[in-house]
Amino acid sequence: MIKSSRRRGFTLIELLVVIAIIAVLIALLLPAVQQAREAARRTQCKNNLKQLGLAIHNYHDTYNCIPLADVNGAVNPVSAHARLLPYCDQANLYNQINFNVGYDDVSNTVPRNTELPLFRCPSDPTRLPATIGGRNNYYWNAGTVVVMYASGAAGQPAPNGIIYHNSIFRFSDVTDGLSNTSAIAEKMTGDGNNGISTPRVDTYKPGTYPNTADEALQQCNATNLTDLTMQGYSNVGAPWLQQYHSTNQYNHILQPNGLSCMFPPGRIATTANSQHVGGVQILLCDGSVRFVSENIDLQNWRRLGTRNGGEVMGEF
Repeated sequence: MIKSSRRRGFTLIELLVVIAIIAVLIALLLPAVQQAREAARRTQCKNNLKQLGLAIHNYHDTYNCIPLADVNGAVNPVSAHARLLPYCDQANLYNQINFNVGYDDVSNTVPRNTELPLFRCPSDPTRLPATIGGRNNYYWNAGTVVVMYASGAAGQPAPNGIIYHNSIFRFSDVTDGLSNTSAIAEKMTGDGNNGISTPRVDTYKPGTYPNTADEALQQCNATNLTDLTMQGYSNVGAPWLQQYHSTNQYNHILQPNGLSCMFPPGRIATTANSQHVGGVQILLCDGSVRFVSENIDLQNWRRLGTRNGGEVMGEF
């Protein structure tokens, strides 16, 4: 008697069931994997801020001041970022920078185009073309005043943050307390395209001229984002070698993750923002790093931006 030797395989229904189970597992696990990756990126962003904080304190120990901005009065000044390089294991790059000329001088081509991981938050996708220069996600606190320069403008007070054009401060000048004053905050890079409106990364130009932070906030929030004539800057975040509002200075005028606006000539409201859900990370002058909610009380946010306002800081 000959026995049948038929092989037993999977039926089509069984295969479909297995595929469906695998698909469900992937759907369940993928968000967790993405969250884990973002948590790792956010941690790296935080570590970058801590390293910058340590560099600021080491610089202050050496020169008895916060890093200088535009000390030589160049038309296109070299940034305070550049002065931190020797304290960030980048002495060779520092030695290539000519501080006596503008950032855009041909002698500064190599450092201007150098991309440094320390200045980049991995959570922020690369949008800007590398030809614009080395990109930056960490902006210095210029305060709550809409004018950009130390001289003020038309009776307006000078900026009240810790760094802006022609500023030279010591930690002793931060009378509101080093733990109550922001030094650096995160800022996303732009998309490099003025042909489209990208609200979270572009800087808009409402065509108005505010005198106060409240006026700037109102006029910025009233901007028609679909009107491309309102586009100011889309090349936000590069090059880090330049000291400018679009490259490494921000204001405490709008809450985190709000719009950024410019009101030429000489008035600005650049806003801290990030890809992290719900807020931004900031480096305080004492070297600590805090996550600040985008829903922080506006007045508390502004108190974090002044070095000598005498305000009583609330919880944040």
